[in-house]
Amino acid sequence: MRSDSRDPYLAFFQYLQVEKNATAHTMAAYRRQLGVWQHYVQEELQVDVCAVDYRHIRMYLTHLHDKGLARTSIARELSVIRSFYRFLKRESLIQNNPVSFTRFPTQTERLPRFLYSNELETLLSVCEGEDPLKQRDLAIIELLYATGIRASECCGLVLDDLDLSTETIHVTGKGGKERYIPIGAYALDALIKYCEDGRSALANHEKNRPSALFLNYRGGTLTDRGLRYVLNKRVQEASHSLKMSPHSLRHTFATHLLNEGADLRAVQELLGHEHLSTTQRYTHVTTDRLRTIYKGAHPRA
Repeated sequence: MRSDSRDPYLAFFQYLQVEKNATAHTMAAYRRQLGVWQHYVQEELQVDVCAVDYRHIRMYLTHLHDKGLARTSIARELSVIRSFYRFLKRESLIQNNPVSFTRFPTQTERLPRFLYSNELETLLSVCEGEDPLKQRDLAIIELLYATGIRASECCGLVLDDLDLSTETIHVTGKGGKERYIPIGAYALDALIKYCEDGRSALANHEKNRPSALFLNYRGGTLTDRGLRYVLNKRVQEASHSLKMSPHSLRHTFATHLLNEGADLRAVQELLGHEHLSTTQRYTHVTTDRLRTIYKGAHPRA
C-alpha cells in the first residue's frame, strides 16, 4: 500500500538522476522499459503500480516469453523492474517488494565478440589518408582499441580530456565515475594528426565551435548514433563478412591485454567495471585461445 501521494515513477527517475547520476542513455533505457511495464500494469493487470504482487510479476514474465523475447531481453526488463521496486520499498511507498523472490531467466553465456589482429589491421587500413573524416575515424578506432572506452564515453570526450604531455585521456564513465587511461603510441599519433588537421577542417563548418574531441561532418559534436554509423560504414568498406560494433573494440582491448598476460584487476580498472565478475568473462576467451594453441601444438593433444 502506498504510504504517500508521491508519483512513484517521477520519484524513481529523480533518484536515478540525482543520487545515481545516471547517464542520458541509461535514463532513456529505464524510461522506455518502465513505460512498457506501466502500460501493462494499467491496461492488462488494471491495478495500482504499488499494489503489484509476486503473481503479477510472474504474469508479466509469461507475457514477455509469449511475445518471443530472448532470455537476455527478459532479464533486462526484470532488472529494471526490480530496481524500481527496490527503490519504492526503500522509500516506504510499498510494504513488500514483489520482485524479491523472482528468479532471473537462466541464460546461455555468450563469449564477447573481439577482433583478431589481422581484422583490426584491415579495418584501420580503410581509414588511411588525408581526408578529415578518415583522420577522425582512424583516431576513433585507434582510441577505442587503445583504451577500451565505451562509445558513449568516447563521444563525451572534450579536447581538455586529452593530455599529450602524460599521454593519457580523462574519461567520465557510468555514474559519473572518472578514470585516467594511458594512450598507446599509434592512437596518440592518430589523435595528434586528427586534432592538428582533420578536426580543424571539420570545426570550420561550425560557427560556435564545440569543445568535443570528435566532430561530425557538419562540425558539431559526434553522437553515439553517429559513431555507430561511422564505424558500420568503415566495417562495410573493410569487409562484408566482418560483424562488429563499437563495443567489439572494447572486447578486443580487454581480450588482447589478457592474452598478453595483463593482470585481471588492472584490466578491470581500465575498463571502469564496478565488479570483477564483469571483467572475468574475458578470461573465457583467453582460455579458449589457450586450448586451441594446446591442441594445435601438443603432440598428444
